[in-house]
Amino acid sequence: MSQKHGFIHGVVVVIVLLSLSGLGLAQQPPQAQPIAVQQVKGNVYIVKGGSGANTGFFIGDKEVVVIDAKTTAESAQRMIEEIGKLTAKPITGIILTHSDGDHVNGLSGFPKGLKIYGHPQTKKDMEDASKQPNLQYLMDYLPNQACSPCEASRTSAMLVRMGHEDIQLYFFGAAHTSGDLIVYFPVEKVAFVGDLVFVGRDPLIHRQKGGTSLGLARNLDAMLALDADAFIPGHADLLTKQDVRGVAASIKEKQDKIKGMIADGRPLDEIKKAFGVEDRPSQPGRPRFLSLIEVIYLDLTEKK
Repeated sequence: MSQKHGFIHGVVVVIVLLSLSGLGLAQQPPQAQPIAVQQVKGNVYIVKGGSGANTGFFIGDKEVVVIDAKTTAESAQRMIEEIGKLTAKPITGIILTHSDGDHVNGLSGFPKGLKIYGHPQTKKDMEDASKQPNLQYLMDYLPNQACSPCEASRTSAMLVRMGHEDIQLYFFGAAHTSGDLIVYFPVEKVAFVGDLVFVGRDPLIHRQKGGTSLGLARNLDAMLALDADAFIPGHADLLTKQDVRGVAASIKEKQDKIKGMIADGRPLDEIKKAFGVEDRPSQPGRPRFLSLIEVIYLDLTEKK
C-alpha cells in the first residue's frame, strides 16, 4: 500500500470510529472510580466509588452488616476487601434501602446465605427484575428478613440487633419507590437514606415502582424528625439536617406552585414549559424517566 493510500485509509478509519462513537457503538464503558471508605462516626462507614450508588457498613460486636450492594459484583467484592482491612469480623447481613439496580445488582459479589433485609415491595421489584436474562441471580439474594413490621409511622421500626446496638429500619410510605427504607443508627445519629434525597438536581421518582412526590415530601418530614446529625444519600456526600430541610422546602414550593397552576386550568405542557422542563429521551427497553414537575402534576390530577 502506498504512503498516500495508507494515509487515506487511516483517515477513513478515524472517521468511521468517530461516527460509531457518536452512535454509542465504539465507546468504552465508563471507568468506575476507586473504592474509598470513609468513617462517618463510631463504627458507621460510607463506601464511595466503584460502580453504583454509595453504600456503607457497620462493624458490630461480632459481625458486620452492609447497606446496599453497588451495581456490579466486582465493585461489591472490592468493598468487601476494604471492609476486611478494617476488621476480621464476618459480614452476616445486607440491608437494602430499595430495589434500584445501582443499589442491588452487585449482590452476586457477596456469598449466598446472608441475612438480607428489605421491604416486601423491594423483594417483589427484585423478583420482577430477575426475569431479565442477565439478572436471574437476584433470585438468590431476595430479602429474607422482610421489613413486614415497618409501617408508615415514626413509632414502628424493624430492629437489626448488632450486639449492644440496634439499627432501626423505618418505612414512611412510598416515595422514590414504594419500598424505601431509612437505615438509622440512633447511637451515632446517622441515617442512610438511599435515593430519598438528591442535592443540586430534582429528585428522581419511579412511578412505575409506585413512587410519589407527595410521599417523598412526607418521607423528608419524617426524616427530619429523626434525631440524626448526618444523612447519607445514594448519590452525594454527607448531608446535614439543613441540607435535607432545603430539599424538602424546594419540593413543597414546586408542589404549591403547580397546584395553583392546575387550579388556573393550565395544561401539563404549559406547566412544564414554565419550569423550563424538557422531556428526557426514552431508551429502548426502558421506561421514560418523568421529570419531577410531571410527577407532581400526575400526583395532583390523577384519580385515586
